[in-house]
Amino acid sequence: MDFKERVYSVLIVSDTEKFRTSLTSLLPERTFSPVINVPDTSTAKRAMLEREYDVVLINGTHSDDRAVKLAIDVCTEKGSVALLFVRRELYAEIYAKVSDFGVLTLPLPSSPQMVTQALDWVRATRERLRRYEKTAQTVEQKMEEIRAVNRAKWLLIDVLKMTEADAHRYIEKQAMDRCVSKLEVAKGIINTYK
Repeated sequence: MDFKERVYSVLIVSDTEKFRTSLTSLLPERTFSPVINVPDTSTAKRAMLEREYDVVLINGTHSDDRAVKLAIDVCTEKGSVALLFVRRELYAEIYAKVSDFGVLTLPLPSSPQMVTQALDWVRATRERLRRYEKTAQTVEQKMEEIRAVNRAKWLLIDVLKMTEADAHRYIEKQAMDRCVSKLEVAKGIINTYK
């Protein structure tokens, strides 16, 4: 799917209606949907337990360190991107706290153009995370296959007294002959001989 065609789910966390409304107006529905608004960090945590969000936009201008902690948690525990809005006079201090965790920060007040640019950075960051997630998933699937094939080989060696090379060839040949993956063959062997 092309970057421009992707739709991103958004959670906006702010205790002020004005902030939520002005930010929502900068989120075109063809790119950002659904957009869920919540009034505080506690409600945000509950909302994130119910579903995953691609983007979490947090108004940190009126709250204490809860907004900072939420932004850090979003970036370290979830596959989401956090954009934390902070008061201009606190920007450097908060940026120093959160940047190592991958939290994007933006000082307020900011122009709509600056917020739109920040949203582009958020989208680009989410796409990078998506690629990493896909790579991690592929590696995990390959590791699962290796573990299953090794277990199946040892079962063939133990039960049928095959050599390791023969067991390996048997699994590969079964996979080719039946047009299935080695993982599927290995699972069948494990179910048969365990």
